[in-house]
Amino acid sequence: MYSPPYNRVEDRRELVEFMRANSFALLVTAAGGAPTASHLPVTVADGDGGLVIHSHMARPNPQWQEFFDDEVLVVFSGPHAYVSPRWYEATERVPTWNYAAVHAYGKVRVTTDKAAKLEAQRRLVAELDPEWLPRFDALRAEYIAQMLEGIVTFDVAVTRLETRWKLSQNRGRREQELIALELEKSADPSLHALAALTRRHLVER
Repeated sequence: MYSPPYNRVEDRRELVEFMRANSFALLVTAAGGAPTASHLPVTVADGDGGLVIHSHMARPNPQWQEFFDDEVLVVFSGPHAYVSPRWYEATERVPTWNYAAVHAYGKVRVTTDKAAKLEAQRRLVAELDPEWLPRFDALRAEYIAQMLEGIVTFDVAVTRLETRWKLSQNRGRREQELIALELEKSADPSLHALAALTRRHLVER
């Protein structure tokens, strides 16, 4: 991913937090030179074993059959918005689009152990819908076994991250502040999130 130095983020805690907050990700493979992509819910673990992305897909999805020794790419997209030249004090400006994204590269390991597959699904429910977790735990074993048979569970052990927080850092602090002010006028919560991210990464001047 093209990312000038001033757009890169190195703070691991912030990156993991971002990935977890934007956990509907895009998995990209390119076996034989032909790219394939799937949109998938994921969970992100960061511990002694390193950074690991957990996910699953429907067994009829042929993409999992492309999990060889090659790296895969998992794309996490955050808040984004059009930025109008009307928002600047300077008159010679052009439109742009501000956004934040993480590209995670890694190797895939398919999970075949039934208990591990069940735990992966339970972890996803606990993260996304904790109020329903007791009912998930109460589902019939036969039904759970049938559902697990219909999916392929896998982990991506992350080997490298590429980041781009494109927040007009090259324009200077004053223009970043003006952009944040305009974004905050919107009723769209995602634009407020982008404004908050912009303020978190204001340049010194």
